[in-house]
Amino acid sequence: MNILIIEDDARVADFLVRGLRAEGYRVQLARTGPEGLQLARTGEPALLLLDLMLPGINGLELCQILRAERNHVPVLMLTSLSDISDRVTGLRLGADDYLTKPFAFEELLARIEALMRRGREQRTRVTTLQVGDLELDRERMQASRAGRPIALTAKELAFLELLMSAPGRVYSRERILANVWGANEDPLTNIVDVYVRRLRSKIDEGHALPLIKTVRGLGYRLDSEP
Repeated sequence: MNILIIEDDARVADFLVRGLRAEGYRVQLARTGPEGLQLARTGEPALLLLDLMLPGINGLELCQILRAERNHVPVLMLTSLSDISDRVTGLRLGADDYLTKPFAFEELLARIEALMRRGREQRTRVTTLQVGDLELDRERMQASRAGRPIALTAKELAFLELLMSAPGRVYSRERILANVWGANEDPLTNIVDVYVRRLRSKIDEGHALPLIKTVRGLGYRLDSEP
């Protein structure tokens, strides 16, 4: 599991990185708000450890931006401020939990495990994905748009499920290859573009609003925005 730490205090960051790696987690570290926001968007972390006071963009602003983009990665906010109003504001803006510095490492681990367990339970309950009039039944692996079934191959379904799992999120070709075809696929292949054309012909053709969009130079996203 990949944990993204966004912390500008070098001493605290080093403590977190060493401790979490020793527990078997993969760890990324950002020391500014803008750097952390970029990694949160592109690195697909399973959880964020987010400091409140950051240069560039503070933790509250960063959390608010991610939630506005429909990025629902669990956020554990770290702060040296004990004011209840700061904690309430953070939770209202989308943080999942708070931990006040200084804290015991064992408590940090327990909160991480609780957040990840809660996330797994929520993902288990979500059996149907919907974006606009496009639906995907994850149990039956059946897609439909405007109530009309769409015949898709196994790879097309896996590709569509990835895009629908985070509407509006931009997926690079490399990220799509890794998630749908696996790490052994040649990164220079054009198979992603081939499957995008297939999905568009089956999902978007005949509909006024296209759902699969190209983000020039970055990759693809799926949403119902005009």
